[in-house]
Amino acid sequence: MTRRLRVGAALSLSGKHARFGKQAKLGLDVWQTFDESAELIVEDDRSDPEVLEQVLVSLAARCDLLLGPYSTGLMRRAGRVAAAMDRLIWNHGGSGDDVEEAHPGHVVSVLTPTSRYAEPFVRHLAENGHRSRLWIAEGKGSFGRQVAEGAEACAREWGIPASRIGSGESLPAHGEWNLLCAGSFDEDVEVIKRAGGPRVVCAVAAGVREFGEAVDDPRGIYGVGQWFPGSGHAELGVSEREFLDAYRERAGALPGYPAVQAAATAIIATHCAAEAGSAECAQLWAVAGALETTTLFGAFAIDPHTGLQVGHRAALTRWEAHGPVAVG
Repeated sequence: MTRRLRVGAALSLSGKHARFGKQAKLGLDVWQTFDESAELIVEDDRSDPEVLEQVLVSLAARCDLLLGPYSTGLMRRAGRVAAAMDRLIWNHGGSGDDVEEAHPGHVVSVLTPTSRYAEPFVRHLAENGHRSRLWIAEGKGSFGRQVAEGAEACAREWGIPASRIGSGESLPAHGEWNLLCAGSFDEDVEVIKRAGGPRVVCAVAAGVREFGEAVDDPRGIYGVGQWFPGSGHAELGVSEREFLDAYRERAGALPGYPAVQAAATAIIATHCAAEAGSAECAQLWAVAGALETTTLFGAFAIDPHTGLQVGHRAALTRWEAHGPVAVG
């Protein structure tokens, strides 16, 4: 391909997902400063599935590559739209297992699947002798269910007793127990605020820096997320250090994982297009299915039959007085 690639991204710049959609956009803006071969076009899906569908159809008519939205729910719709158009969409914002596997040949995912989110925390509990019952507060919707199911299965493998409850249900008042919050950001924060007595606490929400402002004292709480600084050496694209420096210069702060995973997805998508010499769906899929590499986001490899991400691993962090630090 001789002309500049047009990379179209549907992101939530308004609505309930805007907190993370705006981070993803800034991550893509920073990525573009390192790649002069691509032109970036971003449109607001307003956190609305109906608007998202209109935006994707519009972008598909003008762009070579399509990057999906932030949120598993929106990405579920995006996968259906891409398949109907016979286009490939690069998924950086929807980690649900069903979303990653729903449309083989049309969705390539870079994120650790939701069912594997809790693996590093459960392993940490087992390896450090924290084998009291793990209570899993499951949020509403498929995201919470898949995180909880994966955590329960992982706990079983490590010999840790586990119980699942809804995020609004009562927690134990006595005894030794540990807590995993597997819901939306707001659900996790609410559970933690009313939980009294767990020995070890982990929350999906604690994997983002905004968590430190949402609870009174985050110290000692573990977080799981798709990325944390130091996740790995980049074989492909801009290095983590270069990206972090450029992002901090523009935003005045380090990026959260939504920004990094969006940038990494753009790096992988444009690389595959260059290798394929085409933006055709089948050719992009073939190149992506054979690719095993690392970016600033960490490892990348997909199941070539389904598109499910199998190479990337979630990151475990622990909040200290000065902020979150990597664990393990």
